[in-house]
Amino acid sequence: MRRLHLLALTGALAFGPAALAATPANYPVFFAKGSAEIDSNATTTIAIAAKAALAHPVYPVIVTGSSDTAGTVSAGQAIAQTRAQAVARALVADGVPTSRIAIVSAGPLSAPGTAQGGFAQFSRRVLIQIGN
Repeated sequence: MRRLHLLALTGALAFGPAALAATPANYPVFFAKGSAEIDSNATTTIAIAAKAALAHPVYPVIVTGSSDTAGTVSAGQAIAQTRAQAVARALVADGVPTSRIAIVSAGPLSAPGTAQGGFAQFSRRVLIQIGN
């Protein structure tokens, strides 16, 4: 899980924190199977996203939760919603106004070339979109 988080942020961090706030961007927050718990890696990603959002107060902040395809569609939809709400609460705690945040539940998603195993953890995420 830690490796995925580092891989997801590598491109963004290569440009430095100032570049993160310079343009609209996406920030993925990954979760363990069946969990909506925000770990330390997620906390770091959320803090970076919050700084970007605060640097650009006119950009929309869209928080989209998803799940892997294990289990029922309704269970996947529910955990995706719970994850998105948890990330939105963390963004608010980091100073992003609630009024700027739109929460979406994409439900179960199949990451490209995956099923319930392997890289299904790519589907267990919340994507924070700052800007278009």
